[in-house]
Amino acid sequence: MSMAEQSLGQIAQDVPGATAVFHKYGLDFCCGGKKSLVKAASDKGLDIEALISDLSILAQSASSDEGSVTGEMDDQHLIEYILTRFHDVHREQLPELIRLANRVELVHRDHPLCPAGLVAQLEKMQDALESHMQREEQILFPMIARGLHPMARQPVQVMRHEHDDHGDELAKLEQITHGIKLPENACNTWRALYLGLQTLKEDLMQHIHLENNVLFSRVDGQMGGAR
Repeated sequence: MSMAEQSLGQIAQDVPGATAVFHKYGLDFCCGGKKSLVKAASDKGLDIEALISDLSILAQSASSDEGSVTGEMDDQHLIEYILTRFHDVHREQLPELIRLANRVELVHRDHPLCPAGLVAQLEKMQDALESHMQREEQILFPMIARGLHPMARQPVQVMRHEHDDHGDELAKLEQITHGIKLPENACNTWRALYLGLQTLKEDLMQHIHLENNVLFSRVDGQMGGAR
């Protein structure tokens, strides 16, 4: 199968550094991970040849990244990785982002590019993510770790649906922040806030990718089951 026909999720898993290319081109490799590269490029009006060229350069490299390493983990170790690299990190990120957003909205409320409504959006995302992560930790992940893949298939579908909701909330966050673009002469608090938001966005997309396209695909039987 040519790279153009491969799914974004598969490329993100197989090609070291591919996720950075997808971020560069604004391609959703987590919730939209099942879409083929050529379809995703067409939908966004992108130059498929330039995109393949960027990815091919990476594919020829012998270096490794998060995607290639985690793809080789068994279910238990992948779950442990997700818990420490993403669940724990999101629980640290969001309270601080909410604190910074409160300050920016208060101090810069009259600025035309003030991200009005950002605090409320982050609080909504925090509540939804916490509920989602707790159900994964208490119900779904223990099932998968014990090899109960048939029992896990229905909960996986629920989690995938919630991942789509998380993707929608990220899109709203970008709308509120004008694409997470800083205004000229932004203060240090505003800069710290937007740097943190960009990190949250990239982390959450990678988090969803690893669950949807790696861990959950094993449950679906699309990758030959657990290793």
